[in-house]
Amino acid sequence: MSKISPSKGAPYARIMGVGGYRPTRVVPNEVILETIDSSDEWIRSRSGIASRHWASPEETVAAMSIEAAGKAIADAGVTPEQIDAVIVSTVSHFKQTPAIATEIAHGIGAGKPAAFDISAGCAGFGYGLTLAKGMIVDGSAGHVLVIGVERLSDLTDLTDRATAFLFGDGAGAVVVGPAKEPMMGPTVWGSEGDKAQTIRQTEPWTAYRDGGRPEKFPAIAQEGQSVFRWAVFEMAKVAQQALDAAGIGPADLDVFIPHQANMRIIDSMVKTLKLPESVTVARDVETTGNTSAASIPLAMERLLATGKAKSGDTALVIGFGAGLVYAATVVTLP
Repeated sequence: MSKISPSKGAPYARIMGVGGYRPTRVVPNEVILETIDSSDEWIRSRSGIASRHWASPEETVAAMSIEAAGKAIADAGVTPEQIDAVIVSTVSHFKQTPAIATEIAHGIGAGKPAAFDISAGCAGFGYGLTLAKGMIVDGSAGHVLVIGVERLSDLTDLTDRATAFLFGDGAGAVVVGPAKEPMMGPTVWGSEGDKAQTIRQTEPWTAYRDGGRPEKFPAIAQEGQSVFRWAVFEMAKVAQQALDAAGIGPADLDVFIPHQANMRIIDSMVKTLKLPESVTVARDVETTGNTSAASIPLAMERLLATGKAKSGDTALVIGFGAGLVYAATVVTLP
């Protein structure tokens, strides 16, 4: 029997650069109130959201991703030709095939990298990071571009009082590359499929084929209270498990970047984890809304750009959402 040569990857992986893109149109709560019976005060008290960005027809999933990717590549100090794989997490690219990652790879001038999409909802960025880390250590890629991108305005029912105010659009990207020391901790991830209906698409695309056109275009619906309880209580446990897996405690953290789902969820997690006041907490949801897979890299990029976080800081990142799926890990910021 022939022996297979061992992998020749890097000993460790790290995030080398980050970039983000927010659509130019800013949508305040007043616009949302045109189609639902609510108030700005109610929206802010329930979610912490004051405004969000919505994409124009020209700001496609691919176009936003290419902009964010270009910034991440420049920030990492590499060239597009050095990108060996492109991983895109999204639920709002409306073609089953080909993967939007292939279009994005071509758009950034990356040559012939591996390119594929994943669907893991709001945990998608964490899933992508974990796959990228494995590629680097395995040796199947030298540099991996991980993108979280959404046009959730396309999947928002503006008459649904429970969700109309939640979602925004945008793209966030990171370049993952080799490291000589540990800069990405083990990922704690999983799913709870018995709760899949708590966040769901209202109609399958096949409804258009089999039953004519439904009255409304498919949208994202959720059982708000069930999701809130799950996120606050169960995801705090997962976050703690990620800290334990990395061998650090809350006092060792510099930054906490949770999925930007809801300000109340973020504040509750901070309290449950007993994070010290010295830990910088991402609260990008206030002006960006819930951008699903894009929310963590967008929040990371803003913290670094505004100086609220700095290169070398130790950060806990956790994403959670439709599935229900989750992923948490500790990383060193680029």
